[in-house]
Amino acid sequence: MKNRVFTLSIICCLLFTNCKNGEVNNKYCNLPARLHIENVLQAPTVLMPACESMGEFCTVKISDDGQRFQFTNAEGKTDLINILAISGYNGYILGLNSGLIIGKPSIPELGESTPRVICLDRDCSNCYLNYHITKPLVLQTAGYAKCNSCGRTYNLNDCGTISDGPAGRNLFRYRVNYLNYTLYINNG
Repeated sequence: MKNRVFTLSIICCLLFTNCKNGEVNNKYCNLPARLHIENVLQAPTVLMPACESMGEFCTVKISDDGQRFQFTNAEGKTDLINILAISGYNGYILGLNSGLIIGKPSIPELGESTPRVICLDRDCSNCYLNYHITKPLVLQTAGYAKCNSCGRTYNLNDCGTISDGPAGRNLFRYRVNYLNYTLYINNG
C-alpha cells in the first residue's frame, strides 16, 4: 500500500512539473504582457476590426517618440493614440520588445465554437529562443506574419503556428479577455 501511494505521488509530481521552457502549458507562454483598453470602439480604427472581424489582425507597439501607442494593420494603415488616453497610469508591457499582435482568427480553436480574440508576441519566438535576440515580425495580409531574420512564416489564423520555414516553436501567446468592447491582456 505504501508503495502505491509513493508511486502515485511521484506520478502526480511529474505531471505537474512537465513544463517546456518554464511554461505551465503549451498554449500560453509565461512571459509578461499587459495592456488594458476600455473602449475598443473609440480606440484606433485598426484595432476594432482586429477584435471584431474574423481573420483581421493588427500590431501594437510604442511609437518612435515614446509617447503614443502605434496600431498598424496588414495593409499598413497606422493609428497613433496617446498612451495616457488608453492605458492611463495602469502601466503596460508589450511583450518581449517589438510589441504585440492582436486579432481574431478566421477559424475557432479546437474545442471552441466561435473564434476568440488572441494576442501573440510580435517578436519571432525562434530567434529569441535560439539566439537570444528580438526580431520583429512583419504582418502580412491573409493572416500571416513573417520573420525576415530566420525566414519563418507564422499562421495567425492558427494561433501563431509555423506555416513555412524550418520547424520550431509557435509564436509566444498571451492571455487575453475581450468582452463588451474592453480588451484586457494580462499575462504574468
